[in-house]
Formats: sequence, C-alpha cells, structure tokens
Amino acid sequence: MARDTTDQTPLSSVQELTDYLAAGNKPREKFRIGTEHEKFAFFRADNSPVPYFGEASISALLQGLQKKSGWDPITDGDNIIGLGEPKGMGAISIEPGGQFELSGAPLETIHETCKESNTHLATLREIAEPMGIRFLGIGGSPKWTLAETPAMPKSRYEIMTRYMPKVGAKGLDMMYRTCTIQVNLDFSSEADMRKKMRVSMKLQSLATALFASAPFTEGKLNGLLSWRGDIWRDTDNNRSGLLDFTFRDDFGFHDYAEWALDVPMYFVVRDGHYHDCTHVTFRQFMNGALKGEIAAWEPTMGDWTNHLSTLFPDVRLKRFLEMRGADGGPWRRICGLPAFWVGLLYDDAALEDADMLTKDWTFEEVNALRDAVPAQGLRAKFRGHELYETAREVIAVSKAGLRTRNKLNREGQDETIFLAPLDEVMAKKATLAEDLLALYHGRWNGSVEPVFEEYQY
Repeated sequence: MARDTTDQTPLSSVQELTDYLAAGNKPREKFRIGTEHEKFAFFRADNSPVPYFGEASISALLQGLQKKSGWDPITDGDNIIGLGEPKGMGAISIEPGGQFELSGAPLETIHETCKESNTHLATLREIAEPMGIRFLGIGGSPKWTLAETPAMPKSRYEIMTRYMPKVGAKGLDMMYRTCTIQVNLDFSSEADMRKKMRVSMKLQSLATALFASAPFTEGKLNGLLSWRGDIWRDTDNNRSGLLDFTFRDDFGFHDYAEWALDVPMYFVVRDGHYHDCTHVTFRQFMNGALKGEIAAWEPTMGDWTNHLSTLFPDVRLKRFLEMRGADGGPWRRICGLPAFWVGLLYDDAALEDADMLTKDWTFEEVNALRDAVPAQGLRAKFRGHELYETAREVIAVSKAGLRTRNKLNREGQDETIFLAPLDEVMAKKATLAEDLLALYHGRWNGSVEPVFEEYQY
C-alpha cells in the first residue's frame, strides 16, 4: 500500500462517502491495470528474515532503491517505510513482517505489467545482492515463527498488532507471515462496478485455489494448500471475507459505504501522529465520537480513504476494485493473476459469460467453497463436482476475453500467453502448493529449506 492520506476536506454527510466511491467511474478507454505483489526478504546465508535496521536490512534496501530510482521517500517519524513515484505512478512499501511490496503503476496491458515486475525485481536484486539478501515468492512464510519474524516501525501496524488478537485468532499471521499478488481494476458506472464485483466476489475462492502456494508453516507441513486462505477465515470477520449484499442485483456504492461505516476504525492521522481509534466505527466517528479525545476530531475525506484501505473483503472497493484472493508466487504468476482477471472483467462478452456462469451461485454455496479451498484446493467439491471443472470453464472465458482485447507484444502475441501457469495447473491437475509438497516428499527429503533456493527472485 502507498502512504496514508491526509486530505483535510471536511465530511458532513454519508452521501459524500458514497460520492467518493462513485467518482471512480471512468470511460473504458481510461481503464488501467494496477498489479501489486509481495515477497519475503531473507538472507541467503541461513534463510533467516531480514530486520528493519542495520547495514543489511529492509531500511537499507529502501534507501538503496531511493538513490537508484529517485522516487520520493515515504517516512513514518524518522523511519523510511516506502517510496512513491513522483507522479503517483506506483509505490514501494513494506508489510508488517518486512514483506516487500510493489504497488505497480496503472498500465494498459499485461505485457507492460510483466515488464514492470521484471524491471522491479531486477533492480531490487541489484541492491539486495551485496547485502546477501534475496526474496521468496510464495503465499506463506514457510519457516519463521511469529517471534522470529521482524516487526516494521510503522504506526498503523503497531495499532493493528495490538488490535488483531481481539477480533480473530490469525490476524497476526495475516500481517506478518503472508504474501499476495493482487490486481486493481476499473469500472465505468455503478452497474459495471456491480457486475464486476458480483462476479469477482463469487470467483475469488477459485483464484485462491488456482494460485495456492502455502503448504508449509514453521518448517513443517500445515495440512493445507493455501495457509494464507485459511488465515483469512479467522482474521477479523467484521472487515473481511465475502460481503453478502454484493450478491444482490440492486447493490451499489451506497451499500458498500453503509457497510464500511459500521466497521471499527484503526486510526486517524493528525499532524503526523496516529491516534488509535479501534474503539469506534466510522459512523460513530461521523457522529462526533472522538470529540474531546483528539483536538481535530472532525472527520475528513483523508480519514475516509484511509478507513477504506483498512477493510479486507475478498474484493475491496475503493475508486477501483481490488482482487484479493491469490497467494503470492513466482514471477510468471505475478503476470498470470492480472491476466486471469483482466480477461474476465475487461471484455464485455467475457464478463457477461462469467456473470451467467455464476448468476445463481448463492452466498451460502460460495462461503462453503471459501471454507473448503484452503485445504482442498481445486479438489474442493462444488455443486457435485470438483472445482477443477469450474476452473476449466472460467479460464476458457478469461482466455476468450484476452483474445478479444487483442493487445499484442512485439512478437505479435496476445495476453493469453500469461495464462500459461494456469494452463499448466489444469494440465497437471496440480497447483503450485501440490508441486511444493511433491518436492518436500521427494528430493527435498522432508525439508523446507530448498524452497528458498528454488523459488527465490
């Protein structure tokens, strides 16, 4: 994520909150693709995690990248916690356990997205190599305990770390020991947002299954394919998971705003200081709940945009839609995840086909699938058959959508080339998690250590 917002525009009505979301509507020709990916930083010498402070550290990586790129440093107190491209075209940030994240620029094609990721990883490796640091791209930390995992000096994370154990059993694991690939996509109208959110909410568990890559915890098998997917089942269910109202045919921006209003806040920022606000909802804040607690107690648009960034449903609505279901993975999957969703959502015929395919799926059915997928992956049963069968249909729809887009690279290839990792999953009937398990039981001889060597960036 990029820096927290400090927009001081005062808020006086719920309608302004709805209008903020609706302002994301944009014409189709301005649709873009914003890809985010996280990875674990580790020392090659012993596969240990990289701390924030020191000569070889997360802060040193950020400082090295800042000098090389010229991007603007983002600070929290005296500490550098990220970098922002001067024109707002992307950011680099750190997650609570030191996971390194690129929030990519809004780009027109997956070809550009793939090039961006490749350039980022190459530059990062150039800075990291002299420090003996490499990066691991899978969905869950395979070795380190929570106690061994470093904490980043970021104010919002300190508040979250105190709060998470109060609202779920696995929130700290989510913060400190998971990595994801996400894609942010646009909508043209409320109706377009509605259809895209409905389709992607229903299919998010399928993405979790297809991109599952987290079968290890603390050096052992965890009995799951996507530990990350399981963690999200008990992180903070007031602000995460499926949203039942998105299954309705008439929901809109107002419904999302109304839901968000009743979710407890994390913080407000005043004069660079983070005030813990986990004891009030945004609606209570709007009604004056912080009067007398902080000097500038009146809510602002910056407070609302920050609050929206602390909500974690499977698909998150801001002024765009965020697809949040996938585990982190190797480089080809950084390109494959946005390709999957762009194919489904950015072509009208494909979107209509995906909507028809999922139209009668109920909230209860999809929620049950969400519960089954972390352990069973594509072998989870859905409507009497394995999820593989649904995956085959959905990938075909995505591929058709990408063909229709007809965005070609210099070799004349369209964006369907980036679905190759999913084609391999379907051909082998094995996800990356199952490949990792086969290696663990085979030539890795029951050790997770080789994952750092064989799946590093």
